[in-house]
Amino acid sequence: MLYQVKNGSVELGANRVLRKIDFEIREGEKIAIVGRNGCGKTTLLRLILGEVDLSRNGDDTRVTKGGRLKIGCLSQGAFSDLSKSVDEEIQEVFSDILKKKARLEELLEKMQSSSDVRIIDEFNALQSEFEIQGGYFYEKEYNLLFQKFGFEPSDRGRPLSSFSGGQLTKLAFIKLLLERPDVLLLDEPTNHLDITTLEWLEEYLKAYKGAVVIVSHDRMFLDRVVSVVYEIEYGITKRYVGNYSSFVKQKEANFERDLKAYKAQRAEIQRLEALIERFRDTPTKVSMTESKMKYLEHMEILEEPRRFDTHTFKASFVPNRDTGKEVLVVKDLKIGYGEVLATVSFTQYKRQRIGIIGSNGLGKSTLLKTLVGILPSLGGHFTLGHQVDIGYFDQQMMQMNSDKTVLDEFWDEFPKLSETQARSALGAFMFTGDDVFKSINVLSGGERVRLALAKILQTKPNFLILDEPTNHMDMIGKETLEAMLLEFEGTILFVSHDRYFVKKLAESLLVFDEVGARHLPYTYEEYLEKRDSLVSEPKGNTSAPVVESSGKADYNRLKERARLERRLTRVNQLILELEGKIEARTAELSLEENQSDYERLCEISSEIEALEGELLALLEEQEQIENALNSH
Repeated sequence: MLYQVKNGSVELGANRVLRKIDFEIREGEKIAIVGRNGCGKTTLLRLILGEVDLSRNGDDTRVTKGGRLKIGCLSQGAFSDLSKSVDEEIQEVFSDILKKKARLEELLEKMQSSSDVRIIDEFNALQSEFEIQGGYFYEKEYNLLFQKFGFEPSDRGRPLSSFSGGQLTKLAFIKLLLERPDVLLLDEPTNHLDITTLEWLEEYLKAYKGAVVIVSHDRMFLDRVVSVVYEIEYGITKRYVGNYSSFVKQKEANFERDLKAYKAQRAEIQRLEALIERFRDTPTKVSMTESKMKYLEHMEILEEPRRFDTHTFKASFVPNRDTGKEVLVVKDLKIGYGEVLATVSFTQYKRQRIGIIGSNGLGKSTLLKTLVGILPSLGGHFTLGHQVDIGYFDQQMMQMNSDKTVLDEFWDEFPKLSETQARSALGAFMFTGDDVFKSINVLSGGERVRLALAKILQTKPNFLILDEPTNHMDMIGKETLEAMLLEFEGTILFVSHDRYFVKKLAESLLVFDEVGARHLPYTYEEYLEKRDSLVSEPKGNTSAPVVESSGKADYNRLKERARLERRLTRVNQLILELEGKIEARTAELSLEENQSDYERLCEISSEIEALEGELLALLEEQEQIENALNSH
């Protein structure tokens, strides 16, 4: 056991943030801490670091740490002197190795002119320590991490002050990984990372010899890295073994089990109380009633399980008007800031959902800014279709600073709304009561996203252009947005590094990579299967499977595929239901009361035969659909 908290709590001022903590880190474990925004996830990390104090809940409250435990945390303010170069800052990690290296060079020089056995012994001992510490490989590891996080070798000499906030976070990450602590604490480590870097980081953390504790809203990242999940809900921590998807299933199953046990106990208590009340004054039943009363007195009463904290925004809207068939036509559009980053061609049709993915800096957000008129094009052209009304979400909205209240900010854009109408619209995005009088400056990232979405959707657009809409959202918020966008009757073009979000939403992809910008007729999962062959194609190759700029045939194929997938889902559901019915009817054949009832046995057998006929037809349809999907 590396670290353990038993029956503790954390109070910040008058607020008890965590009221019952039972938490442990075992050697080599990869742990996720999940929960709603504001539930205390970061506070738990601060407790592990020793930055906040543990309050006692009882005599058994304690914190236990392994001897000389080295804990490292990814922090936003990791660098105190931004005038230092990257090399100067990061090589502090290797100060001991560098001292040993310098001493070894001194000893080696002495050995050339002296045969003193003490010098040779010191050299051999020091060389062994140097090797154990990774002295012969530290430079190679530094270079690898530097490259994988998207930096150029020349960046090593640049001052830290010349990097953006996102780049500084990456550099802090590199420094932390090179320190190799026994326990890595990572608070939202996937922020600012593109998909390629994320996939590499997943493999790195899975192979990391120490323990890793992660706070993240990236569901796919957690599924691929962690083997233990701690949830914080209503101030209580609970441990689940498995990845994030496993945790979700276990939580639902545990709730159903606990609710069933609670209801059964309540029913039993009511039955016993009624029995006692009925026979309390009956002389011949005194012994029995006393026994039942004692049983009730010693019964461990179960608490009613609390429903999951699923409070979230509830927004559904219908566009003001419909678009024509072609919503957006892009032809040889050159995008960039003075210098061309990419040339893009594709056509987007009504109600089509296109996800834009790729590494940072290749032009994904630049394309969106060009399409909405924030940036001029550098060549080529694009055309919006008939009656297209754009709703644009930009990450810059997160940077807004204002002393206005939420209500005034919303009202300024929609002055014709009554206060009741404005508050109703904001209430759908969880701004209720006095929340509407909060200053914009004090809103959290998640609150700013919700306000921006409320303003966009109030215009009832039919074409949503979204740049990283899930950033700053917790799991419930992301799932709510996914469901809302899947039901949206308009067209969607979006950029996201959230692979789970892309997987759920995108019907096709606009991929920015080393080959260029290409519209591909694949879902995210299909893209992953074909990625290696796609990347290997030479730049400028326009043959299949690269999508033609018209995209019409691909769009029709996507529609047919979506129809087949919906039918397959329904067929699979019907198969499960029929198998359940057949199993239930078969069990009835062996019931004692049916064994001597010949007519009933014949009736059940006929039902089973009919059900098996339906099942066979569905299995044949299932095979036909799967073959059709494989040929698409």
